[in-house]
Amino acid sequence: MHIFHRRQGQMLPAQCYFYTDTIHGFKNLLQDDNLKMMIIDSWRYLISNKLIEIYGYVIMPNHIHLLWNIIQSNGKESPAGSFAKFTAHQFRKYLIGNNSDLLEQFKSGKSDRNYQFWKRDPLAIPISTEEIFYQKLNYIHNNPTTEKWKLAELPEAYRWSSANFYENGHDEFGILTHYIQS
Repeated sequence: MHIFHRRQGQMLPAQCYFYTDTIHGFKNLLQDDNLKMMIIDSWRYLISNKLIEIYGYVIMPNHIHLLWNIIQSNGKESPAGSFAKFTAHQFRKYLIGNNSDLLEQFKSGKSDRNYQFWKRDPLAIPISTEEIFYQKLNYIHNNPTTEKWKLAELPEAYRWSSANFYENGHDEFGILTHYIQS
């Protein structure tokens, strides 16, 4: 498979990554489905502009996991940076109108921002083999069914993941590329 390489450092094009981004303070901000849709909408934008491909994902209450490929930069910004910036702005706008108490929990003391929703330095691990890809995809899909979360009985029953796509061919949000087609 051509999406699996062994490269270190920043995320590079033509490389599949296992990517994890976590809500600052491990707060369960993403329990709200409206905020999950903001994540989906950001991914749709990046996909429609041919900046990324997503092979697998899960949106959990306080973090996300992705298997994705960065196709190209978004101007001077990485797609991961564009994603974090866009979703942070959307979260802020939504919380101003819907849950200002929760918004205050994300107030930042830093000079470059008023609020911080995502932890700094998300995890991006290059996937070097098909075996590792499947291991990470299974991990992503089983995350909602674990004892800790208990969000669904079966992976494919959890709406906010790619498990149903790989089990039944259904991509509700139109954001997935089957890794074999890449």
